[in-house]
Amino acid sequence: MNLPRYPLRINIGFLLNQPVGTGRDIHFEFPALRLSPDLIVQNFTGKAHITRMAQGLLVEFACTGKAQMECVRCLAEFNQTLSAFFQEVFAFRREQVTESGLLVPEDGNIDLAPLVSEYMQLEIPIKPLCRPDCLGLCVVCGADLNTETCEHQKTIRVSP
Repeated sequence: MNLPRYPLRINIGFLLNQPVGTGRDIHFEFPALRLSPDLIVQNFTGKAHITRMAQGLLVEFACTGKAQMECVRCLAEFNQTLSAFFQEVFAFRREQVTESGLLVPEDGNIDLAPLVSEYMQLEIPIKPLCRPDCLGLCVVCGADLNTETCEHQKTIRVSP
């Protein structure tokens, strides 16, 4: 799998000398995107809307994709859909920095990958389930109860 090196880097030089309120949409689409060492998102699509403001650039970003997870009940691997949205301001000067601490870099390229990674990781469920009605594994023999009924489950269900 060939992953791009800086897939979410945007040259924002075209907005620096534009009037306040000028904006532009930038679309992203990748078959696979590595957001962190342990998070690869398949079928990643995203849209950044960047607006020039007096104190900096407002970046509104929405994205979606699928990440491979392991079900906490049956341990089967499945694709979990993740969607994230965020708004962040990249300030022109240090005195205008918001609590996020983002500055427009001197080279005019902002890399959204760290932000996208952070927001997508926040969308990962604490207890991922392959499906809401997952039956899990038999506590005695470890059989996947979604695909088979073991002898232990028959005796457990019969018992009062």
